[in-house]
Amino acid sequence: MFLGAHMSIAGGLHMAFDRIRQVGGTALQIFTRNQRQWKIPALTGYDVELFGVAREQWGNYPIAAHDSYLINLASDQEEQEKRSLLSFAEELKRIEVLNIPYLVTHPGSHLGRGVDAGVARYAANLDRAIERSGTETGMVLLETTAGQGTNLGSTFEELAAIIAASRHPERLGVCYDTCHTFAAGYDIRTPEAYAATFDAFDRTVGLDRLKFFHLNDSKTDFDSRRDRHEHIGKGAIGLDGFRNLMRDPRFKDVPKTLETPKDKDLEDDIRNLSILRELAK
Repeated sequence: MFLGAHMSIAGGLHMAFDRIRQVGGTALQIFTRNQRQWKIPALTGYDVELFGVAREQWGNYPIAAHDSYLINLASDQEEQEKRSLLSFAEELKRIEVLNIPYLVTHPGSHLGRGVDAGVARYAANLDRAIERSGTETGMVLLETTAGQGTNLGSTFEELAAIIAASRHPERLGVCYDTCHTFAAGYDIRTPEAYAATFDAFDRTVGLDRLKFFHLNDSKTDFDSRRDRHEHIGKGAIGLDGFRNLMRDPRFKDVPKTLETPKDKDLEDDIRNLSILRELAK
């Protein structure tokens, strides 16, 4: 079982491994740079070497990077679209240099143009960014979203449509966020609801596309369309929902990371991970 958390890179990319070791994690997600800025600093050879050494010391467990929240490849606004293309291509270059297999991304917002137009624009720009990057490795994981505003990716059908429209489907997978999908109307709280949700995912997208999980409880109710992360068992999903997931043998080897609230002491991560490990027994 690969279980961990998103960790800060404050002090250098390699510091994320020190933090994940503190909580006993065997899966990790990071940003590879300041995700609140368009400017992307160059990776030095020293950065890459430090990262590789620290990763090897940790144990070379599964790792994903998350792209900047500023990026919107579905945008029809010329400046944002241009910046998003360049930035996403750079993110792909960075994960290839760092030997990170996955880049998690939100599938953008159609900004009022409608889902079909948004999906088409997103898939076209995603292909352009992949090709512009010149990379050969690194899988893009489309993250399930909560359905706020004009955000794409809140239904399995939208994710499947993006993959079907892409020229590079072999480079595309899915990151399943438990809070987001619950808020979007996919229930996992009972064995019956859980089975129905993942049967629908398998029919629409395919379980083979599911490469990563974000484990977050939800501050808001089922089908709320609001993205508000809560500690495991403290939200509307509750312990039963996470028990169903943690005991599903199909996902035993799929990496799972927390994105729950925490302070610098990481005690919240330690507690949440302990709860998840107990639920898996």
